[in-house]
Amino acid sequence: MTAFLDRRAKFRTLNVGSLPPALAGDVAYRQFLRPKLSSRRSADHTILAERARFHLRNADWVRVPTTRGDVQCYVFEPDGGDTRGSVLIAHGWTSEASFMAVFAEQLRRAGFRVVMFDQPGHGKSEQERASLIDCAHALQQVVDAIGPVRFAVTHSMGGLAALLAGEGRRPLGPSVPFERYVLVSSPNRFAAITQEFADELALGEAAQRAYERHLERIAHRPVADFTAGNLLETIGCPALVIHSRDDTEVGFESAEEIAAQCPKAQLMAVDGLGHRNILFAPPVIRGAISYLTSS
Repeated sequence: MTAFLDRRAKFRTLNVGSLPPALAGDVAYRQFLRPKLSSRRSADHTILAERARFHLRNADWVRVPTTRGDVQCYVFEPDGGDTRGSVLIAHGWTSEASFMAVFAEQLRRAGFRVVMFDQPGHGKSEQERASLIDCAHALQQVVDAIGPVRFAVTHSMGGLAALLAGEGRRPLGPSVPFERYVLVSSPNRFAAITQEFADELALGEAAQRAYERHLERIAHRPVADFTAGNLLETIGCPALVIHSRDDTEVGFESAEEIAAQCPKAQLMAVDGLGHRNILFAPPVIRGAISYLTSS
């Protein structure tokens, strides 16, 4: 644990912005792909994760080989059989599936089969480095192995991964035909995420563009065009967008932008739940279940 914290502190204090732009862009890109070293991950993350994994004890643990390394999956079977179809749960960046186990348990009790997994580079899945494209690839392959699934319930950046998988554009494989999405605390503009990371590393304009070009190369799209609203509009699928007005990690304006752009999106605004406590709030979970059962 100490060695891990030392490595993260080293990355945080590295003066990337002082490097030549091309080199700074390379370093920033490699750092961006290491969620376990993210400044957004709390120092007690490992302890919290171990506690959260207690709630996975009743799930079937399934190891799924993917082109992004072996992925750890967790399947919750409903009492009395699968009556409503399957839901795939996709967690956010720096997190892991266990933090959404409360959501999974309530979905299971409502009659859904629930498939969760640790994204590549997260939790008990393989790889130290992972991009959002890697996560979308893995999601598609998890569905191929354990699916089919009807719905996606996502948190934060997991929403972008699920939308990418649902779109199915290069460099990804065939789209996952989700019938509905529940997007909890989802960012809209990926450019806002890359800008925030560039500001954290004090990157100059040239270095930031060098770093973003790496992301554009693997995503096959400009950063400026990469939004949840664009993806959802292209897919043409209904979605419930749930967001807390006091979210300081992903601003509430993201939810407003998605809902304004997509006619089939419904906005559910809540208060006082921030970015993470929203996953454990009974009104949020009830709202998601009600939305999925009304289809």
